[in-house]
Order: sequence, then structure tokens, then C-alpha cells
Amino acid sequence: MAQEMDGRVCVVTGANSGIGYETALGLAHLGATVVLVARDRTKGEEAKRRIEQTTGNQSVDLLIADLAVMDSVRGLAQAFTERYDRLHVLVNNAGLVLSRREVTEDGFERTFATNHLSMFLLTVLLLDTLKASAPARVVNVSSDAHRSGRLDFDDLQSARSYSGFRVYGTTKLENILFTTELARRLEGTGVTANALHPGFVRSNFGRNNRSLMRLVMPVLQRFAITPEQGALTSLYLSTSPDVEGVSGRYFDRSAPREPNAAARDIDAARRLFAVSERLVGLPVS
Repeated sequence: MAQEMDGRVCVVTGANSGIGYETALGLAHLGATVVLVARDRTKGEEAKRRIEQTTGNQSVDLLIADLAVMDSVRGLAQAFTERYDRLHVLVNNAGLVLSRREVTEDGFERTFATNHLSMFLLTVLLLDTLKASAPARVVNVSSDAHRSGRLDFDDLQSARSYSGFRVYGTTKLENILFTTELARRLEGTGVTANALHPGFVRSNFGRNNRSLMRLVMPVLQRFAITPEQGALTSLYLSTSPDVEGVSGRYFDRSAPREPNAAARDIDAARRLFAVSERLVGLPVS
């Protein structure tokens, strides 16, 4: 059962569509102050308008960021902390899958940058605010696709070989490993961190590609759940008193579940955290 969220400040990335939108909508229904993060201002403004109109909650804000670009992530964190001195729930929802390898202006492979590095950097930059607002929660949207991922520290950028779905799976594996190490570091702070599988959701996910993937995804999504259903576990982890104090776990259908062995590798989790710090230019802690 969800608790009322009056007075709680929540951030949801990738909030203009799909499960991100439904997560933000659900939080707004519960009375939270909801900060939507979107890349496209027009789509973000439309999502903000629809949420306000549907819920009657006028405490809905919008921040714009391209999460594939680390300076944009830094700008997002700065813009948030300039407007707000509290943060109770951070939902790292944004993600993508690309059929062809692309490189960002930072020199990172785009899927890795968007799905892992942006989640890592934004969370770390907002940790002080989260701790000051405790009890607080970090909710990382991963996927059961992590089971097809393969973490190679010698090729984190997938320069040697690239397969869109495999690379996507690897970033989802990295999301769980990051959550594990983050939870360890947050012990005793009142801030929890959990990861989740939203289910296979019917959305625009994957349709930005110009390949077979664009044709295949709509067919596969005939068997998918709705975005509303896909948002349920995110909302559960964001709001339920049942998981107060629960941290470092992986959830599916609002219940804890064991990820695969690679996702439970504590040494890999610690190493990934340190490598990620170096890649985004943070001091190694």
C-alpha cells in the first residue's frame, strides 16, 4: 500500500512518456512535488500539463537535460539543488537501446552513457540532498535483460564488438551492480537504494532505431504490459511503507527477486563504482 506523499519531493528521469510518465503521474496523484526530467522541452511541457490536469496537483516541475552528456547531467543536478533543498525520492528511469553503436560528445558509447553513467553521476551529485532529507529513496530502473549482459572492464565502451540488445543488457547489469554498491555506501544514512525490473512494457522504447529493431519492437510489444502496469514496481519502491529501510535489493512485480550471479558480484560492483567515478571526473572515493 502506498503512503501519501504530501511534502515529499520526487525526481523522475525520462518522465515525458512510458513508465517514467506513469511513475510521475502516480506520485503526483499521491500529492508529491514531482520534478520531471526530459530531454525535449515540448514533450516535457506536455507531460507536465497532462499530469497537472489529471491529478489537480500543481506542484509539478520540469527540468531539461540530455542524459547522454555528462555536463548536461551536472547542469541538471545544479538546477535542481538551486530550486530545492530537499529530495526524498530519486527515480532513475531514463534509458535507451540502440541498434548501432554511437559515441557521445564526451567520447562515451551512448547506451552506456545514458543508461549507466548518467544514473551514476546524477545520483552521486544529489546524495548530499538525499541524505539531508532522510528517510529518502533511490529507485533504479533496471531490467531482467541484465541476464543477457556481459561486463567486460577492458571494453566498457563496446568498441570491440557491438550488439544493441547485448549492450543494453550489460547496462542493466551495471544498474544493479551500482545499486548494490550504493546501498552498501549508504548504510546508516537513512537513504535506501533498490533496483527493479518493470516488466516488458508496451511503449516507444526501441522505436528510435533505423533497423530491424524498429520493425521487431512493435511486434514484440503486442505481448507486453501497459506502461501503467510497468510503473507499479517503481511506485511501490518509491512510496510503500513495506520497503522502508530495505536497501540493495532487486525487485520484480513489487517483490524481491534474485538477479543473476554476475549482478551479485560484490567485487565487480565496487570496481564499477570506482571506474565510473574516474570516467565522469569525480574523485575516487
